[in-house]
Amino acid sequence: MNNPRTGPRWFVSGDVDGFLGLGLDNLIQILLIVSLCRAVLGYPDSLVFGTILPATGISLLLGNGAYALQAYRLGQREQRSDRTALPYGINTVSLFAYIFLVMLPVKLSALAQGLDADSAVRLSWQAGLMACLGSGLLEAGGAFCVNQLRRWLPRAALLSTLAGIALGYIALGFLLRTYAQPVVGLAVLAVILATYYGKARLPIPGGLLAVLVGTGLAWSSGLIQSNPQLWAQESAQIGWRLPQLQLQALWGARSQLMPWLGVIVPMGLFNVLGSLQNIESAEAAGDRYPVRSSLLINGSGTLLAAALGSCFPTTIYIGHPGWKGMGARIGYSWLNGVVMAAGCLLGLFGVIGQLVPIEAGMAIVLYIGLVITAQAFQATPSAHAPAVALGLMPGLAGWGALLLKAGLRAGGAGNADTPFGPALLKSLQQADVWASGAFALEQGQIITAMLLAAMVVYVIEQRFRAASFTALIAALASWFGVMHAWQFSQADTNLQLGWGTGASWAQGYLLMALVFGLAAWRSRPTSSCD
Repeated sequence: MNNPRTGPRWFVSGDVDGFLGLGLDNLIQILLIVSLCRAVLGYPDSLVFGTILPATGISLLLGNGAYALQAYRLGQREQRSDRTALPYGINTVSLFAYIFLVMLPVKLSALAQGLDADSAVRLSWQAGLMACLGSGLLEAGGAFCVNQLRRWLPRAALLSTLAGIALGYIALGFLLRTYAQPVVGLAVLAVILATYYGKARLPIPGGLLAVLVGTGLAWSSGLIQSNPQLWAQESAQIGWRLPQLQLQALWGARSQLMPWLGVIVPMGLFNVLGSLQNIESAEAAGDRYPVRSSLLINGSGTLLAAALGSCFPTTIYIGHPGWKGMGARIGYSWLNGVVMAAGCLLGLFGVIGQLVPIEAGMAIVLYIGLVITAQAFQATPSAHAPAVALGLMPGLAGWGALLLKAGLRAGGAGNADTPFGPALLKSLQQADVWASGAFALEQGQIITAMLLAAMVVYVIEQRFRAASFTALIAALASWFGVMHAWQFSQADTNLQLGWGTGASWAQGYLLMALVFGLAAWRSRPTSSCD
């Protein structure tokens, strides 16, 4: 199998282990889509199983197939049998970012404006489609200018911003759920820690063992029970569904583009540069792939998902050296695409979700959040650690604001009798909860994190002019309400775009720019980049 002169094969024995690992990752993401779309967004099953999942399945099928074909052709050209295809699947961070930072706010805002539930759901889904489309366009376009992007954005600014989302919306969210169900959650977490971090050798992949253990404990502890009504409901979703082009829905969502550029643009940049890092990781493991075509495949998969009705971008996964090390080659990639697509097109994941509860796999998602957060510190110079730490905070503040508002709504606020308003801020402030600051950081939190972390990097490197220029960008974005400017609706807080809507924050950033400018005047430049 490893003779480098025998040429590539479409399937080898090591692809079984590779498929179990990659397929399990994608399975958890799809179960998350089903769970979050139903429970958080309130989407009907007709939308989830009839449109979103079939589109997701096709994007996984064609993307995995394209990467498998890429590896096969290069293996043929080089007469190598040891090429491992690039791993590919649903982008975890974008999944959470688009649900909690785009789709849920759109739905809540629509309901607060008096729209009926069906109309609010449709607007929310359309906003997700536009976010996915924008991400795909940036991913595809980034294939032609990725080197310029790498030089422009400090690594600490990118990774810390991503880590803030991962730590808040992914890791902490699932840590709370772990301790809410400790019998299942902690046991599964122990398996993941022992196998992924402790490198414990087991006869089956650690992720698969974790899901098996979690599923067994969930059934035996009574966390899930056989419910004939639920089984009938999920079984009713089984059936062949082909996706259809959703061009009309995308056209109707064009007005949703501008308000969410603060989420779409940074996430698109993350996906481009994150995919580039994973391509470089594959090269370090012995598989050099052309950057442009690899990124174009990735962007095309996301564009296809949006065009067919999915709100969730795809990406090149981390971990190529791991798949290569376990003997996976080309078959694990196309097999993952075929199996995931079949499950999506046949509507099987509702039934699978009844057999495998999300608690059985949530430690894997928690692990992903830990990896992303740790990487923000490990992959940047140690001197930039303060920038990484500051870059984490807007994401945590945004997640905290989300919990705060959910708690207020659960406590009876946010209705016609007790709408959200200034009085709410005063009562919270008396309890030393500065909700207005959390709401300000929540709006445009991704851009805020990126700019703050970049400023700190430039200050650490004594590039005060660059720091001052970054503060001016922040002032401009704040002035137009791209970040920080917010307003109350009946049961939520929303971005407030417009001339001068973020004037107070713009003034603050202008003062920062002035301070950095004075520091540049008083200090001798140490870098020609200033």
